[in-house]
Amino acid sequence: MIVRGACRCAPKLRTSAIRSRPSLAQLPQCRRYATPSSSSTPAASASTGSQIGVLAPFTSELDRIAPSFDIHGSQIHIIRSPTDFYETLKERIRNARKRIFLSTLYIGKTEKELIATLQDALRQNPNLELHIITDALRGTREAPNPSCASLLAPLVEEFGPDRVEIRMYHTPNLTGIRKQYIPRRINEGWGLQHMKLYGVDDEIILSGANLSTDYFTNRQDRYHLFSSKEVTDYFWNIHRGVASFSFLVQPSKDKSGFTFTWPKSNLAPSPLEHPRQFVGKTTSAIGALIAPPSKQPPPRNTPDSKESDADTRVYMLAQMSQLMNPDTSTELPAVTHVLRTLASPTFAGSSWTFTAGYFNPAPSLTKLLLSTASSHNVVITASPHANGFYQSPGVSGLLPGAYTLLARRFLRAVHQTGRDRAIALKEWRRGTVGHPGGWTYHAKGLWVTLPGEAHPALTLVGSSNYTRRSYSHDLEVGALVLTRNEKLKERLGQEQAWLQEYAKPVTRDDFATNERRVGLKVRIAMWIVSLVGGAL
Repeated sequence: MIVRGACRCAPKLRTSAIRSRPSLAQLPQCRRYATPSSSSTPAASASTGSQIGVLAPFTSELDRIAPSFDIHGSQIHIIRSPTDFYETLKERIRNARKRIFLSTLYIGKTEKELIATLQDALRQNPNLELHIITDALRGTREAPNPSCASLLAPLVEEFGPDRVEIRMYHTPNLTGIRKQYIPRRINEGWGLQHMKLYGVDDEIILSGANLSTDYFTNRQDRYHLFSSKEVTDYFWNIHRGVASFSFLVQPSKDKSGFTFTWPKSNLAPSPLEHPRQFVGKTTSAIGALIAPPSKQPPPRNTPDSKESDADTRVYMLAQMSQLMNPDTSTELPAVTHVLRTLASPTFAGSSWTFTAGYFNPAPSLTKLLLSTASSHNVVITASPHANGFYQSPGVSGLLPGAYTLLARRFLRAVHQTGRDRAIALKEWRRGTVGHPGGWTYHAKGLWVTLPGEAHPALTLVGSSNYTRRSYSHDLEVGALVLTRNEKLKERLGQEQAWLQEYAKPVTRDDFATNERRVGLKVRIAMWIVSLVGGAL
């Protein structure tokens, strides 16, 4: 996106030591299980054997790209609505025993019910710890007026820094003169903490949703609940890693209600004072967390083991480009591999559905989507009337038009490559933003249905918007799920279907109408943001 609203960090930054925390080198690394060979496959139906064979081209390379865990399909629960997501999250918090960790872009400054739920859980259980990471720019946007930071700081004051840790990540890409003069409404285009991790004890919800009223009521997203200690622990380590490169939020008596400090125990210097040295330190530390193990342990609970019922492999993906030089992030390589694999004639009978609320796939992904051999493919994106920036003031109000222009260019590319019958574009609309009953659309992901199958066997879920910005500026995490579990595949098919209940096909003729024409101001705004270094 050009903007997400944008902000400035109003509090004074100072350096202060806090209690020592383990270094990233001490954090436990996840295990990755060996890809089962056909010789280890137990007796099964011909159709099951066929599924394993078709999945092999995906797993063989993915095992080299990213760490993974093997679980049973029943350990993944798909949540349908924003309300269900909110109620599930609150229910998990109320029953938390040892840890709650929330990584999000921001928590709405008026989310007093959510804060009260966290307070009640902490009061009832003295052994419970709470760890929160948000983005520094977004989290202090309104300061010194009430903000995300001022909402969270009192938790530290009530329960102490030994039980509550609030961190805010600041991009190293926005410093000095650039930070001083770039307008607030576009300064978030230089990088954000965009991860969405909602972990409680040994369960975690992966989503693209933030924690605010619209995401709990009328903003459609995706939400996958993983009941797996290994998956949860992996993302807990990612959370801790990013926290060790983030500002600490502490309560303050001044008007803003909080202050930022850079603890001496952090594993890098401040990104505002020493951005290059900051990235130099984060590269090796984050790289160690997201890379697959160089030496694999003996296989355990492999999907085809006779003594195990594991039938689903979860690849742990992260895109941490702004923290790594050279960049060894795993999400873009994994998505690239999946789409390249689908270009093989072997997958001519497959189909895929791709969705992004802000439709602007990275150019490399657009090319790969157009190059797949798959048929009956669908792209779902938000209608301008379901875009969160619809009729918003200032520069951000130009965004719906910008995405309209990008969608029109995509359909033109579909036509030019002769894929009109293979790829359909649908716009999601449920009412109109800002009007009674109006919803916004924020879901993103990928589903792949294998040849001869009725439901998807592969899905990608997480925080990424799959844009150039996601792959260069923001911190993103997600999971790529490959499954042979028929019930999970059916649930994925249902998810893919209900996200299209409010989606209607659009064509090049639709974009040619006067009401869909994009004005010069939109084109100029897109050019300016690209010129000064931001990304849509």
